[in-house]
Amino acid sequence: MSPRRSYDQYCSTARALDVVGDRWTLLIVRELLAGPRRYTDLHADLPGVSTDVLASRLRDMERDGLTTRRRLPPPGAAFVYELTPRGGELLPVLQALGTWGAPALGERRPTDAVRAHWFALPLLSCLEGEGLVEVRLDEGAFHLWLGAEGGPVYGDGNAPEEPDARLTLDAETCGALARGSLTLHQAVTGGRVEVSGDSTLAKVLRGD
Repeated sequence: MSPRRSYDQYCSTARALDVVGDRWTLLIVRELLAGPRRYTDLHADLPGVSTDVLASRLRDMERDGLTTRRRLPPPGAAFVYELTPRGGELLPVLQALGTWGAPALGERRPTDAVRAHWFALPLLSCLEGEGLVEVRLDEGAFHLWLGAEGGPVYGDGNAPEEPDARLTLDAETCGALARGSLTLHQAVTGGRVEVSGDSTLAKVLRGD
């Protein structure tokens, strides 16, 4: 394990960057906010990262108290990585970075990779209420736990149980919501977001 590099500055920002400032670290956190992930799953959802760099970052993150590694019980028996409570505290940091970076998205470039669940954190900051929400985009589906305290805040794929609400929209609308150039109410009334469900949460999201 390589020694941790430091800016050697008595500054909380510098100390934070000592831990999370390396390339790929915060994107690994983004993936692990969905809960425990196997190495192969992380590698698949971080296109462009080499196996050596990913392994190195995961070792560094474990050393710095951001992640832990454990073996699943049989029949899985695979190792998974997951965030510690300290690592989970980076959620608002990633949301703030996403809000700051949203205006730079622009039109998707031909070289840009995309995963549906990469829209989860920006959308999470746009929705109010508590409950399980399934989101369907052309690129795929993911689900959000609104108001969750501790544990995963989103997951890839369809909701693991009947959700309180389902949202159907496109990536462009999701980006506009994240940038703040479009409110959920405007998107719903304008027909850009379809909200289905009979729960209180669904009614709140629809603005009933």
